[in-house]
Amino acid sequence: MRGDLVRKLIARCLTTGLAVVAFLVVAFTGATGWGLALAVAALAAAGYERRVRPDADIVAETVLLAAGILVGYARRLDDGFDPVLALTALLLLGLVLLVGPLRDAGNLEIRAANLPVRAWTPLVAARLGGVLLGLLAVVAVAAAFALPAVLALVVVLVVAAGCGAVGLDLARRRFRPSGGGGPVTRALRTHQPEFLLYFSAPPGSEYQVTMWLPYLERLGRPFLVLLREPEFLPTIAAATSAPVVYCPTLKAMDEALVPSLRVAFYVNHGAKNSHCIRFTQLTHVQLHHGDSDKAPSANPVSAIFDKIFVAGPAAIERYARAGVEIPAEKFVVVGRPQVEAIEVRREARPLTAPTVLYTPTWTGHHADANYCSLPVAEPLLRRLLDRGATVILRAHPYTGQNPASARQLARLTELLAADRTRTGRQHLWGSAASRELSLTECVNRSDALVSDVSGVISDYLYSGKPYAVTDLGVDGDEFLDRFPLARSGYVLRRDMANLDEVLTGLLDTDPLAAARWQTRRRYLGDFPADAYAEGFLAAARRELEPGWTPPTPRTPAAPLSPHA
Repeated sequence: MRGDLVRKLIARCLTTGLAVVAFLVVAFTGATGWGLALAVAALAAAGYERRVRPDADIVAETVLLAAGILVGYARRLDDGFDPVLALTALLLLGLVLLVGPLRDAGNLEIRAANLPVRAWTPLVAARLGGVLLGLLAVVAVAAAFALPAVLALVVVLVVAAGCGAVGLDLARRRFRPSGGGGPVTRALRTHQPEFLLYFSAPPGSEYQVTMWLPYLERLGRPFLVLLREPEFLPTIAAATSAPVVYCPTLKAMDEALVPSLRVAFYVNHGAKNSHCIRFTQLTHVQLHHGDSDKAPSANPVSAIFDKIFVAGPAAIERYARAGVEIPAEKFVVVGRPQVEAIEVRREARPLTAPTVLYTPTWTGHHADANYCSLPVAEPLLRRLLDRGATVILRAHPYTGQNPASARQLARLTELLAADRTRTGRQHLWGSAASRELSLTECVNRSDALVSDVSGVISDYLYSGKPYAVTDLGVDGDEFLDRFPLARSGYVLRRDMANLDEVLTGLLDTDPLAAARWQTRRRYLGDFPADAYAEGFLAAARRELEPGWTPPTPRTPAAPLSPHA
């Protein structure tokens, strides 16, 4: 999060600073060419700021730049009063003041992908800020080369005509809405979705949705994905053939939630979930985006949902352990369908040239939820390399948001790169481990896991292979009580004093092999391996078809043998 803040502060300082300097140079010195060059640089900085701060208010800087460019233009032409340039200035300054309100009005319109609709106005309105910056850059270049003002006027008139068309269409939508709803609503009524996946989250969180899309599609029922932030629209639309709808307002949600909908699924506890839960005609089901012993996996907010799909009985126990009272009938054990493609290893064996998957988590929003091992990970990687291990380093997607974590991760990748050059071992990191390979592929390639407290451990548990858990000392002696999943793994202390002991258990003797199979049932349910995802699919179909009872998972009393 701090990394985001730093980028935003840098962008803000660059935009404001360059705009002020450019205006001062043009207005109060004879270095008009330098002033126009600085203005173009300020426009580039403003474009960067709009990328890192989509809601940035840069009207003051844009007015200052427009004024400076126009003054520089007048000086370059040096023809006294030029009515064409005056008209250009009037139109240009009007656009500077109008583009922001038009963009804001466009942002209040519903948008969709994977639907046969052509809602061009909101898309154009969203890009008007960038178009304006480009227009100012064109005028600055025309000024620098002293081109006739009529050329600049023509370009400004073209953009003004486009803005006028956008404004008229937005006004028509606002003051004369169609009685049967807009084009998106009509298309959704034709599509007849039976359920929706609702999503609201910070940037970089789209994995929470994409992990569930294949299983929702396997239900074979029409559905839609409803987003509350626009930046997710292109990414999620590319991951599914289902309609993806961005609803910026509650009014837009009213349009999108067509009568055919019966169930709403959620993948997190985002604050905006309440905007959808108010629709009482829907059954609201929390899926989560992972299963771990972290505090968010026992969030009291879960109680507001009609159903809570959990991977195994351990998740239900987790809520009780946290003192969160939720009626038992709300919980449904469905397994963790995302693990179905993980290869299961039944036989425990020593590992002579192991491949070890290391998955450090991020620092979290608060200090008491910081389980990130990156600050102390270098000795771990060095000892793994000394043992001849090939390392797959798969960092959390949010790691780069913390500058310190980003530096620590860079240090680890330097170690792996140097060892790969020296030994030829094919270590993986960066995009090769996080984008080119899925988590399932990383699990299948590895022989053992070292992980911080996170949902990765629950997924890895399905493989039957050994894992180690880092104890960063946040919870002291209560670590195993708060994170029972660590009891079936090898706990690595923060000071790394037991590093060799842990690696011996993890890679050589593996005395906890039998205990893992018992834990596996508690955390991931007991569904047949050849139809593991059916646990979720059956439960979801039950919500879509009231009255139909899916098969229930087995709950044997005896622990599962590792050789079963």
